[in-house]
Amino acid sequence: MPSRRHQLLAWAVPRIRKASELESPEIERARLAEWQAAAPRTLPTQLVRGFEKRFGVVTEMLTGPAGDFASYVVTPRGTDPRRTVLYLHGGGYVSGIDPNHVRYATRLAVALGARVVLPDYPLAPDHSWRDSHAVVADLATRWAQDSADLVIAGDSAGGGYALALALTLRDRGGPQASRLVLHSPWVDLTTSTPETADFSARDPWLKLSKLEAYAGWWAGSPDDLGRPEVSPALGDLRGLPPTLMFCGTRDTLAPGCRMLERRAAEADWDLTYIEVADLIHVYPLLPFVPEAQDAWARTTEFLR
Repeated sequence: MPSRRHQLLAWAVPRIRKASELESPEIERARLAEWQAAAPRTLPTQLVRGFEKRFGVVTEMLTGPAGDFASYVVTPRGTDPRRTVLYLHGGGYVSGIDPNHVRYATRLAVALGARVVLPDYPLAPDHSWRDSHAVVADLATRWAQDSADLVIAGDSAGGGYALALALTLRDRGGPQASRLVLHSPWVDLTTSTPETADFSARDPWLKLSKLEAYAGWWAGSPDDLGRPEVSPALGDLRGLPPTLMFCGTRDTLAPGCRMLERRAAEADWDLTYIEVADLIHVYPLLPFVPEAQDAWARTTEFLR
């Protein structure tokens, strides 16, 4: 049975995030345009106590087909890390880096003695995967060359992005990530798994009607929905690095994670999947939740 703290957040988070079904694509586009225009284009560090004293940040501008976008390099002060964590943030490909992503990323930096790189990639609906994927893959290759060890991690949409990057790095044949960590990753934007609607009915947060709209915008065209850069669970999974994946069952994305586990076994890919009954989307990132603490212990053990 989920903890009381989890149950409280399972009630509160969807309300804080104003979870709701899609009214229409046009209304949602307008809402997102207004929200994205008002969002600050700086790293949101307010949930990390003493951030400026404890961490240094270097902002690097990356140039993609649609223009420049930022990548933040966060390093614990007084250290010269040899490990790098490339962290891809979630948000359905329509929301940018939020304070919870930064809080989690800095925990990884301290626990692993690593720098963390957070690309602030261009968002749908105005941008698709084509506007950032190759550029972020180049960034991953560079950090893999410049570090003794590269970990790629992400949550939700960022988890799918992380897996898609791993596929691209493998296909390029250059330096690879040593490990992947995926939290409730969105790995099948076609929603081809027949159980998805049933799982979505129990999900208090993610709404399938919105996910379908976001998936179409991120793909850019129906022909791209099944591409491995967009739906990596449908790609060739052979030769990927060892991976740890988490998901709860009150999560619309759980069927996609289950499909990924099945296809990983067929491809002889070393994927460890931890699924916990009745937990909500990206539960390992929830603050002060016993289930998240267990996921954290498993993650740090895996990465060490």
